[in-house]
Amino acid sequence: MNTLLTAFSALSDSTRFSIVEQLMENGELPAGELIDGKGMSGAAISRHLKVLREAGLIQQRVQGTQRMYSVQPEGLRAIAEWTISKRQFWESSLDRLGDILERENSWPT
Repeated sequence: MNTLLTAFSALSDSTRFSIVEQLMENGELPAGELIDGKGMSGAAISRHLKVLREAGLIQQRVQGTQRMYSVQPEGLRAIAEWTISKRQFWESSLDRLGDILERENSWPT
């Protein structure tokens, strides 16, 4: 559960969320491309990347002089599995709400 909390905490920041989305859409990217359009220094992006790595959401590898980043599937899988496990709760809650609304709409006015 602690790993899941760390992952959600890391993704609660819009910059980090954006980085993960960018990596999911484009695949592995060098750090320099992750900075583009963010209006941040390399040091600031580095701190965000460190938080994401420590949360197990991304991984880093060295290629020559570049640091390459990609999504860590296991970290995102944990979030997906947790979300799916809550599906029954939401479905039954929405069913109950639907029943209540249906009863209210059938009352004479």
